Amino acid sequence: MNLVKLSVGTESVDSLMAWQEMRRAELPKGLPRHVTRMWPKREAEILNGGSIYWVIKGLIQCRQRILRLDEVTGEDGIRRCAIILDPELHRTHTAPKRPFQGWRYLKAEDSPADLPLGKKQEEPLPLELSQALAEIGVI
Repeated sequence: MNLVKLSVGTESVDSLMAWQEMRRAELPKGLPRHVTRMWPKREAEILNGGSIYWVIKGLIQCRQRILRLDEVTGEDGIRRCAIILDPELHRTHTAPKRPFQGWRYLKAEDSPADLPLGKKQEEPLPLELSQALAEIGVI
């Protein structure tokens, strides 16, 4: 089981990497994390090899393996969940995702596959195919 989350304000996978790298010095053990108000009820499934898939500019574009879930308390005294992530981002085939709040579960079979190592993006679709897919609402 995976999670999917909007990366608000992020322009690209590279900008997500840069932001996380900048913040790593401030975090325990230098591991990137995402703090969320809700604790996943399917914790055991997520911790069994799950990843967080990042939506950037309306497309799932990359993922990070979830290492663990830590309890943190905000300055307001409210308990939150820190999703501790592997620093390595894996670029994926893109998949459109409409805006939503918070995070959502993403089944493994519905998750986009990783791109081959070293490949930064997918090859663009031929113009005619891209237009046909847009007309039927696929992209």
